[in-house]
Amino acid sequence: MGPEEALLRPSRLYRAEEVRGRDCPIPAAPGVYAWYFTSLPPLVPVAGCHRRDAAVLLYVGISPKAPPSNGRPPSQQTIRSRIRYHYRGNAAGSTLRLSLGSLLADELEISLKRVGSGKRLTFGRDGENRLTAWMAEHAQVVWTATDQPWKLEEELIRSCVLPLNLDQNRHSSFHSQLSALRAAQRTHARLLPAER
Repeated sequence: MGPEEALLRPSRLYRAEEVRGRDCPIPAAPGVYAWYFTSLPPLVPVAGCHRRDAAVLLYVGISPKAPPSNGRPPSQQTIRSRIRYHYRGNAAGSTLRLSLGSLLADELEISLKRVGSGKRLTFGRDGENRLTAWMAEHAQVVWTATDQPWKLEEELIRSCVLPLNLDQNRHSSFHSQLSALRAAQRTHARLLPAER
């Protein structure tokens, strides 16, 4: 099975509890991951999206990103560390969590906040916990290891309808709406005092 097929026609999808534990099946390797959702965030158009049973593919990501062209060393991140971060991290380090939280803000009663020194923006401890719980219930993931994940990601974004991807995806009909929602969350957060 080729890498694209492993993401679009997987034998199964994995839930949060299966990848967050000690016996995590995700390899510590470079690769591409695909996020499927069994419940859709508000506003997200799904016409043309790839489906696997009742789950809809809305986002793909990679780890690491392409090596920098400025001579700096490449990232040592792996698909294991990246997927686990998306499931339990925060919006400051996960564009997927930022997008989901912006879409689910009313439903989950969360909003972006300045935290710590005020430069980082997250949904706060309580908000991130609510988002983590939502993802554990509704988001499933599959992955494939590949040495140059940025090439496969580019191909998938070009050939699939992926409404939650923003980078390289300006052709998406949802790009401007999702970008505006995220910007509104950031603008509102910067008007508030930082939380410690």
